[in-house]
Amino acid sequence: MLTHLNASPLPPARVVILGARGFIAHALAASLQADGIEICVVASRDIDLSAPTAVGRLRALLRPEDALVMTAGLTPEKGLNAENLIKNVSMAEQLAQALAAVPCRHLIYISSESYYGWQQSPLAETLPPSPEELYGLMHVTRELIFAQAAQASHIPYAILRPAVIYGPGNTHNNYGPNRFIGSALAEGKIRLFGAGEETRDHVFIGDVTALVGLILRHRSIGVLNGSSGTFASFAEVAGLVAQLCGRNVTIEYQPRTVAITHRYSDPTELYRSFPQHRPATLEFGLQATLREMTLRG
Repeated sequence: MLTHLNASPLPPARVVILGARGFIAHALAASLQADGIEICVVASRDIDLSAPTAVGRLRALLRPEDALVMTAGLTPEKGLNAENLIKNVSMAEQLAQALAAVPCRHLIYISSESYYGWQQSPLAETLPPSPEELYGLMHVTRELIFAQAAQASHIPYAILRPAVIYGPGNTHNNYGPNRFIGSALAEGKIRLFGAGEETRDHVFIGDVTALVGLILRHRSIGVLNGSSGTFASFAEVAGLVAQLCGRNVTIEYQPRTVAITHRYSDPTELYRSFPQHRPATLEFGLQATLREMTLRG
């Protein structure tokens, strides 16, 4: 659950975003800039968060009035292995040390629904952690590291756990909307596992940046799942992509290699925290993604 420390929404003095090259960070920076909010975007080439030198460089960068959004990390396509787990946890530890020296005004960690187990659905913020892979374990560990650092330095701390995100600028190519659009444009085909019957909470990147913006302005503390407010099967997504492409797109069905799982979030807490938030429809998000990917070629 979230608690808002600002009685009325107020923009932060400056937002520092760690993980500049990432999908979320890039979109968030553009969104905040469009709203006239000062930002400082930090890439790994600027500060290697996994290196011991990161603490000193972060201390020199951070200001007490900053709001800090942590998005940096090695994502699953970089490898679901112990080496990357250790690097990701090391990033959190370096940041925690820096925050002990320079406490900021607000800390937001962009976590993941991988915090939960695959058998947990619908997802609710009150569910206990039950990760089934190293990537989920990493997020559980980093959430705790930041919680301890925030408590020790009296920093308001919020966690956003979005479902798998799609939209313009997504380079992860994970199974779902972006991959379906990419293959439809390049090959005129969309490949589904089984009958594509699994349901998912497909979250548009614009909704994620909007939620981060709301958390920043309300100086919220606590936990929120980043939900689309609804869910759809992969087959439904593929069918809509094929329709929106306006060309002959074939949907192919491949043998299933894993068990069928359904996964979505209960949006009750989302709407309680931000009743003014209206997530994008799946059709709107797919259209926006298709336009960008078509222009990019």
